[in-house]
Amino acid sequence: MDVTVTLLEILKYTIPAVVVLVACTSIINRFIAAENRRKQMAIFEGAQDVTLRLRLQAYERMALFVERISARQLIPRIYDGSMAVRDLHIAMTMTIRTEFEHNMSQQIYVSKNVWETVKGVKEQELNMINRIAQSLDPDAPGRELHARILEVVAKAEGELPTDVALQIINAEVKTVMQYGSY
Repeated sequence: MDVTVTLLEILKYTIPAVVVLVACTSIINRFIAAENRRKQMAIFEGAQDVTLRLRLQAYERMALFVERISARQLIPRIYDGSMAVRDLHIAMTMTIRTEFEHNMSQQIYVSKNVWETVKGVKEQELNMINRIAQSLDPDAPGRELHARILEVVAKAEGELPTDVALQIINAEVKTVMQYGSY
């Protein structure tokens, strides 16, 4: 009997202690889990800000690239009165290709639609320049190529590919700014 009373006396103190220990452990685990979630959200929000800035810079660079390869902007930037058709043709195609290669890494920040549009505009500009240059004497003065390209651009029906690309980029930037994704 003495052992039973002693055992009951021990259980009287240990059972509440075990219950309190289990409750405290549960509360502490929940607190730690909530704190970890809060820290992860703070890190995620910080990363989102950085990512959004990088994406907006990429769209900026895509818009700048499209503007820079348009014939209206490209020719005045590189044309020199002493150039022959061949020289101007080479300078224009090399400039477009170099600019494109310089901006290739931006494709990871923009949507597939924008990237495909930008690549398409580059190809259309190169095709137009090549087609016009091939119709002229390579040794003729570069002003002939200059004039023919500007004539083709001025007579183009509808919107130019560069203008359409800029509209697509602008629309997507507005979406990204509004919703944070594309």
